[in-house]
Amino acid sequence: MIIEWLIELIKGVGRFFLHPMLYSFIFLSLYMAYVRIKRERKDFHIRIYDIFHEVKTFLTSGLLLSLIFSVIMLGVGMVIPFSGLVLFAVISILLGAIGRSRLLSPTIVIGLAFFCMMISSQFDGQSGLIGRFLTDLKVTNLTMMSLLLSLLLVIEGILIYQKGHIGTSPRLINSKRGQKVGAHFSEKLWMVPLFLLVPGEGIAAPFEWYPVFSIGDGGYSILLVPFVIGFSQGYKGVLPKEGAHFIGKRTILLGVILTACSVGSLWYTPIAIKVVAFAFIAKELISFQYKISDDSKPFLYTKRNQGLLVVAIIPNSPAYKMNLQVGEVVTKVNGLTVQNEKELYQNVQKNSAFSKLEVRGLNGEIRFTQTALYEGEHHELGIIVIPDEKEWSTEAV
Repeated sequence: MIIEWLIELIKGVGRFFLHPMLYSFIFLSLYMAYVRIKRERKDFHIRIYDIFHEVKTFLTSGLLLSLIFSVIMLGVGMVIPFSGLVLFAVISILLGAIGRSRLLSPTIVIGLAFFCMMISSQFDGQSGLIGRFLTDLKVTNLTMMSLLLSLLLVIEGILIYQKGHIGTSPRLINSKRGQKVGAHFSEKLWMVPLFLLVPGEGIAAPFEWYPVFSIGDGGYSILLVPFVIGFSQGYKGVLPKEGAHFIGKRTILLGVILTACSVGSLWYTPIAIKVVAFAFIAKELISFQYKISDDSKPFLYTKRNQGLLVVAIIPNSPAYKMNLQVGEVVTKVNGLTVQNEKELYQNVQKNSAFSKLEVRGLNGEIRFTQTALYEGEHHELGIIVIPDEKEWSTEAV
C-alpha cells in the first residue's frame, strides 16, 4: 500500500509539469516584470529588481505552505473531479490574462468555480464531451469546495503577511495638490502546488471512511495542482510591512473562521454556499478597510525639510550592504548635510573610496552607517529618492 502511494505521488508530481497553468503564469510573471521595469525607468531612470524577480517570487514563495497544506488535504481526503480542475485552470488563466493580479484571490477564482458548478446542475440531458463535463461537475462536493476556498484563504493571508511587503516597487504619483510624491506597490503572483485526489484509476481508499470528501466509489489518482494566488496593493501613507501585516492578519483570521464553518457544512450543506458568498464580501471589506486607513494618513514618501527620504534600495548596492531601510532619512553624507539629490551626489564624491552616512531611523533615532566604495560605485550608492525637478536629478544615486 505504501509503495503504491509513493508511486502515485511521483506520478502526481510528473503531471504537475504538464499543467498549462504553470507555464501560463511564468509567462505572465515575466510580462509583469517588463511592465514594472518600464515604469521604474520612467519614474527613476533605473530598475530596482531584475526581470526574473517576479518569476523567482512566483515559483518559490509558496513551497513550504504547499507542503504543509498538501499533507492536510491528503489527510482528509479532498477529492476534486477532473472537470473541476479544468474549470479552476480556465478561470485562473482568463483572469490572469486581464492583467490584474488581485483577481486571482481564491475568493474570486474558487468562488466563480463554485457557482459555475451550481449552475451546471440545471443542465440535464447533455450528451458528448460537454455532457460528461457537466455531469462530472454536478457530483462535486460543495462542502469540499468551501473548505478548499477557506484553506486557500488562510494560505493567502500567510503569504500576504510574510511576503506582501518584500520586493515592492516604488512609483511616482501626484498628490491632491499636484506635487510629485512616492508610493510603494505590491504586485504578486504566488504559486501554491497542492496534492489533491482525483477520481480514476490509481490507488484504492485505505479505509472505509477515507476520503472524507469523496465523490462516488472506486480508485483515485493523485495530482499536484498549481493553484495561483494573486495580490495587488498600494502603500501611500504607511510602510509596506505595516500595510501587508494589516491585510494579512485579517485575511488569516477570515480563513480560519470560514474553515470552521466549512466543516460545519458536513452536517448542513447550505452553509457551504453562505461560506463562499461571505468570503468574497468579507475579503473586499478588508481591502476597503485598509484603503480607508491608508487614505486617511498623510503621504509618507515625500520630500523632507531636513535630509532625504529613502524611497527604495537597489539590491546588492552599497546602500543595501549598509542596511538602509525604506522610510529612513539620510541627513548627512561624509559629514556634510544633504537637502536634495544633487547634494547627496556631490557629498558622495568627496570620498571616492569610502562613504559614511548619518541616518534617522524608523524609530526616529540617529544612527551612523558606512561602507567602502569600489571602482564604479562612487557615484551610485543605490538609494532611490524623490527626484528633483531638474532632469539630471532623476538618475539613481
